[in-house]
Amino acid sequence: MSNAIKIHRFPLSGHCHRVELFSSLTGINYELVEVDLANGEHKRDPFLKLNPVGLVPVIEDGSTVLSDSNAILVYLARKYAPDWLPTDPYLEAEVHRFLAFAAGELASGPGAARLITVFGRPLDPERAKSVAKVAFDNLEAHLDGREWLVGDRPTIADIAIYSYTAHAPEGNVSLEPYPRIRGLLKRIEALPGFVAMPATKAGLAA
Repeated sequence: MSNAIKIHRFPLSGHCHRVELFSSLTGINYELVEVDLANGEHKRDPFLKLNPVGLVPVIEDGSTVLSDSNAILVYLARKYAPDWLPTDPYLEAEVHRFLAFAAGELASGPGAARLITVFGRPLDPERAKSVAKVAFDNLEAHLDGREWLVGDRPTIADIAIYSYTAHAPEGNVSLEPYPRIRGLLKRIEALPGFVAMPATKAGLAA
């Protein structure tokens, strides 16, 4: 797999999973490199030479090294799967709006709620669930009459929101009130090449 893109990842990270998921859906040749977060591998060399911030995921594509999951999605789409990132100015802007949503409300809502139950992070669970409710209420409303988040086909916007949304019940955030969101998740899961993130028996999923 000498020509494979290396994805440095932690398997229970939704940020890492979105990169693996997109690579699998688009047929990109990739190799997973496990990073031992529990033992602090991400906070010392040689990992810090790849990403001085000490966060996963990081990809190596030949001599190109890139961090930040959403930046990686944009890079991979532009280089290997251009159909997943529209060139129409409005549609491309909409995709970036959902990448911001994934980095903002989704990470600080259901993502943070899951950090508490799965990893024992000392965060405020009520605040996380409150942010998650607003985020999912808005996402559910956006999906009214839509199959996908942007345009009439899947884009990296759908991939960016998938992992932490699908695993929200692990953080005690129910998806039962959101039939359109659940429908979107099922459509993503039905795409050829879909790979799941490992489930954790925590929260509502316990």
